[in-house]
Amino acid sequence: MPNRLLREPIKTLSTNVRNTIKNLTSSGSMIRRNEATITFRREWYGQFVITLLLLSIIALLVRKKSEPTYDTKIDVNSNDSEDSTFQLVSIYRHGVDQLHDRHQKLEVTDEFIKNAGDYYKNQIAINAIDETVWTTNTKYATDNPFGFKFKLKSEKVRMRRLKDRSPEFMEGYLDFTLNSPSKASKVSLDWVDEDVDAPNVTDKDTILSLALMSSNAYVRLPHTGNWRNVSSPWNESDPNGYGWDGNGLRGHIFHNKKENIIVIAIKGTSSQGVPGSGEDDTIVNDKINDNLLFSCCCARVSYLWTTVCDCYTKSYTCDESCLEKEFRRKDRYYSATMEIYRDVLENYPDATIWMTGHSLGGALASLLARTYGWPAVGFEAPGELLAAKRLHLPFPPGLPVYEEAIWNIGHTADPIFMGTCNGASSSCSIAGYAMETACHTGKTCIYDAVTDLGWRVNMLNHRIHTVIDGILSKYDQVAYCKQPDPCVDCFNWKYIGDRNAPTTTSTTSKIPTSTSTSSSCVGRNWFGMCTSYSLS
Repeated sequence: MPNRLLREPIKTLSTNVRNTIKNLTSSGSMIRRNEATITFRREWYGQFVITLLLLSIIALLVRKKSEPTYDTKIDVNSNDSEDSTFQLVSIYRHGVDQLHDRHQKLEVTDEFIKNAGDYYKNQIAINAIDETVWTTNTKYATDNPFGFKFKLKSEKVRMRRLKDRSPEFMEGYLDFTLNSPSKASKVSLDWVDEDVDAPNVTDKDTILSLALMSSNAYVRLPHTGNWRNVSSPWNESDPNGYGWDGNGLRGHIFHNKKENIIVIAIKGTSSQGVPGSGEDDTIVNDKINDNLLFSCCCARVSYLWTTVCDCYTKSYTCDESCLEKEFRRKDRYYSATMEIYRDVLENYPDATIWMTGHSLGGALASLLARTYGWPAVGFEAPGELLAAKRLHLPFPPGLPVYEEAIWNIGHTADPIFMGTCNGASSSCSIAGYAMETACHTGKTCIYDAVTDLGWRVNMLNHRIHTVIDGILSKYDQVAYCKQPDPCVDCFNWKYIGDRNAPTTTSTTSKIPTSTSTSSSCVGRNWFGMCTSYSLS
């Protein structure tokens, strides 16, 4: 009996142990299966990540190979490059139209910087969209563009330029070429090769800073300040001839005291209804100068257009002499830039001078730099080669134009820079702009925004803040600067000489019989020579 009582619990315990072992064995198998599944998933995930990384590397290599417009050889540590700080020191305003002889200058003081900064913030609060002419790049963030300090890098470049580049000589030479182009073509000028400090166009911060200087020229100014008259004394009692007048060409002057380098930033085109294009006061004259500089003939697009000069003769025929005189008129922007340069040179006679600007300002910067032999960087400028030829600006002999220290920076989504904003249905023509030129001087540095960023070609992509925030800030490296593609402007136009030149005619005339007294011989010697005379 006791044994039986003991066997039953032992049997029950043995059964329980077997069941427990069986359960443990089953659990172990499941655990092993789960571990195998986890191991498989880990291996599959690792292979997937490695494959994805390889595909990404291959894609990057293919993209780099297909992007020849980017300069991957940037030497920012070059001994020729050095950080420089530039600050706004003065602002020029040159009158146009009837006030073309008026020239004002404003010295930028701490008081003006404060007042202008307050005015700028107030304008942003009133209409933030219209005042988006600075940048959203946090590196350059500021609530006062007039007090911002720019850091640029420079490098030595070899330039061939005129030995005598004084304003007196250049203005005299250009007057001579205007009045006697055939004789001027035979004049031999003295050229020299010199090493000149120029902006380092392979440095992204330098390009961004120059673009912001160009943007600075668009920022609205308060209608106050101690403006000094650079030209002949004005009649202060005349309210129409003295004080602030926004309708003129503006130039902002930045100075690096350490290196004694000046940057002249020239304001570009203001367009009505286009956000971020600056003051409305200059719209009319901006359009006149755009249509003069960048059209084939006075903006004569069709018979419906109002031309900016009277040089059109008949279908696709233009009076070239008339056109050249229009370019040199004192109330046009090119003459105004020469006056601003003259005063800057008087104040900084030993300084190195750089030119920059956006749109119309970029083209004027290029023309001014070519006139006086200085470097220039333009942003989204229309083609200015035709204007340079019509002004008879000096081109260095034996040196291709793309080897000069002039750089034109733009992108493929801007039809104005690319020279495609023309034709009856184009946005430029609809807005009243005859942008018919595409050829640039110097080098072109083009960002392919259409391919790389998927942008569509649109005139709104021409705006300076779009260029700064959407192009220059987005790309890691600056565009590669190269020789412009072969280009011809206005190939279907015929240009003739001065139609008003006096014509030379040949006439015949009869010589009347003389009624005056004459002498006759009355005596000769044996040689036959007369020895005596008598009056008859």
